[in-house]
Amino acid sequence: MNRYLAIDTSSSYLTVLVCGGGEPVCIFEKDGALQHSVRLMDAVDEAFSRAGMRPQDCDFFCAVTGPGSFTGIRIGVSAVKGFCEGTGKPALGRTSFRVLAYNAEGKVLAVVPAGRGSYYVCGFDGEKRVSLAPAYVGEEKLKELSALYTVVSYEALPVPYVQADPAAGLLCAVRAAREEDLGDLAAFYLKKSQAEEERERREG
Repeated sequence: MNRYLAIDTSSSYLTVLVCGGGEPVCIFEKDGALQHSVRLMDAVDEAFSRAGMRPQDCDFFCAVTGPGSFTGIRIGVSAVKGFCEGTGKPALGRTSFRVLAYNAEGKVLAVVPAGRGSYYVCGFDGEKRVSLAPAYVGEEKLKELSALYTVVSYEALPVPYVQADPAAGLLCAVRAAREEDLGDLAAFYLKKSQAEEERERREG
């Protein structure tokens, strides 16, 4: 399990990792303006070229499954499913929380801003095991939890936090995977999208 493609399109940034058993090739774009559908495949082709690999050389393909941008998550998951279907290789899903958790030691609270003063959170112990189940919380609850954990985020928060490195976190999260983690790939949402909520309100 040391040859793979891993991608993260769950936020405004774009991360593409290709590893052929040696030093991984990483393409990271800090602000993709959520244009992942335009940029992703070019970045994948570039990473494979620099690594001297082809998709069929991979042992598996990984996507970050969320939570985060609903559209971005769908793009990443769909791309990896396509690679798996085309090569017959398995998939690996890593949540945004787990990628964040590898950016700090000890008890970590992974936080993904959800807009409108709300946040997706998940707590991990020192062994990177989930100690607080994923939840959707407001600012006051986030402040309470920040007193119990080292908070890690990619984006600015109203509490002290460690600035995460998306590419480094993804690399560690993939390297820590076991064969039993391979399997079906599905987007991970903690709440419905704004469009879905508005449609449900209109429909009563």
